[in-house]
Amino acid sequence: MSRATEKEQLFDEMAAFNRKLRSFFDARVAEKGLTLARARMLFALSRRGPLTQKELAEELEIETPTLVRVLDAMEKQSLIERRSDEVDRRAKRIHMTPEGVSVFGDVDMQAKAMRAEIAADISTDNIRAALEVVRRLSANLQNLAGEKVQP
Repeated sequence: MSRATEKEQLFDEMAAFNRKLRSFFDARVAEKGLTLARARMLFALSRRGPLTQKELAEELEIETPTLVRVLDAMEKQSLIERRSDEVDRRAKRIHMTPEGVSVFGDVDMQAKAMRAEIAADISTDNIRAALEVVRRLSANLQNLAGEKVQP
């Protein structure tokens, strides 16, 4: 049996880290009555402001039925509200409520603290190098995905 190459190890380690990070973060936000999906929506709304349901689904790369279920739950928690879009009355724009903004602030602080703890013993130079590698991998993947779409 052959040993995994360094490239294979890199992809395996990144995938494993991502799963562990999601699980860890999900457990942390559960203390606030959230799920990872709900927290991701709050982050997206905080970054980009009120979005239509379609824009939010695209931003989070999830299907509309999944989005609607999560939004329904968040609305019941008074974290978001759906409002008619001023330009297209058929569309709904998602807004964070004051409660949503408050919960987001707590979760954002928790996420920042988590990142700091996880990366505490890693030098700035190593962080920069890792960031450069991940950005390059992402660009390469995007280019490959673009090639596959074209006939």
